[in-house]
Amino acid sequence: MCGATGEVRLDGRVPDVAAVSAMAEVMAPRGPDSAGVWSQGRVALGHRRLKIIDLTEHGAQPMVDSDLGLAIVWNGCIYNYKELARDLTGHGYRFFSHSDTEVLLKAYHHWGDDFVSHLMGMFAFAIVERDSGRVLLGRDRLGIKPLYLHCLLAAAWTPGSTTKLCTTT
Repeated sequence: MCGATGEVRLDGRVPDVAAVSAMAEVMAPRGPDSAGVWSQGRVALGHRRLKIIDLTEHGAQPMVDSDLGLAIVWNGCIYNYKELARDLTGHGYRFFSHSDTEVLLKAYHHWGDDFVSHLMGMFAFAIVERDSGRVLLGRDRLGIKPLYLHCLLAAAWTPGSTTKLCTTT
């Protein structure tokens, strides 16, 4: 199953890492095998993991690829991840895990926002670009893996100061 959560600050403040950790902890039954929290700048990501594909800690989330400058949390299954990994290897990418999570990171780096058109599966994700601070949220076309957003509006600042995310199911 797994579960992902996070907070994106739009007001220049740092996210509440303890709150993100608490949100992830609530999802412990969904991901009893491991938990992780990552934070940089205005973004914090949390994850609960049920080990299915890559049973090692190399598949742990949040997953950070320092070489590519990307971080991700997600929930789902990419059915064609092995084929995508072979294709990406042919384009010079090297993999440190056997997880579909890492395939998502490399695919995003290679194809940009259009990477989702290469995915066959069900998914909801949050990808963070280290250098630009850009956060990309997405889900599968049918919404099999939903992506919930909660925006807290600041009285003196619009459109909002905080966006919290969660994916379950």
